[in-house]
Amino acid sequence: MMQRHISAFFGAFALITLVFSATPAGAQAPGPRAQGLDMVIGAEEAPITMIEYASLTCPHCANLQIETMPKLKAEYIDTGKMKLVFRDFPLDRIALNAAMIARCAGPERFFTFIDVFFTQQSSWIKGNTADQIMVNLRRLARTGGMNDAAIDACLANTEIQNAVLQQSMKGEREHKVDSTPTLVINGTVYRGEASFEDLDKVLKPLAAKR
Repeated sequence: MMQRHISAFFGAFALITLVFSATPAGAQAPGPRAQGLDMVIGAEEAPITMIEYASLTCPHCANLQIETMPKLKAEYIDTGKMKLVFRDFPLDRIALNAAMIARCAGPERFFTFIDVFFTQQSSWIKGNTADQIMVNLRRLARTGGMNDAAIDACLANTEIQNAVLQQSMKGEREHKVDSTPTLVINGTVYRGEASFEDLDKVLKPLAAKR
């Protein structure tokens, strides 16, 4: 049974890596990259900038990632209309650890790890204790190519931890973030989970101004 779970996780990483690296012909979106503390994907000159504050243990954030983000990527990010800036806002220690692991994977694989952590969230956050959940998280990170030594070094890296916490404090300071998900679209704050249809109503007029 465990082998089947591991195989499913590995398949999820392979599939999502393909999805996130695939860009339609003629699309203008560059690959994932780090900009200071931020992780960014999308054209730098895009008329829309969406900042996403999220916690990797937040189920509403997972729903946003699973249900809405693929459509946003296809319609707005891959077409050069929107730049996505992902900022960590961990609501607990497990979310902090997961955010650190995603950062340690490197900018090119960051969004793949984020996507897998969200899409597999209902499986890996199961556990009666934090230690049990960390076993699940470590197993998932290993399927993404990180060995135990790399995971241990990552979780002990205070520079990475401080980067995640600084983003959280930046959200509180600049955008009064106190829950997740929180989206900031061209400076306007939207709190809570939103459907693609709701966001499309906000984004379409902004994209038309390019």
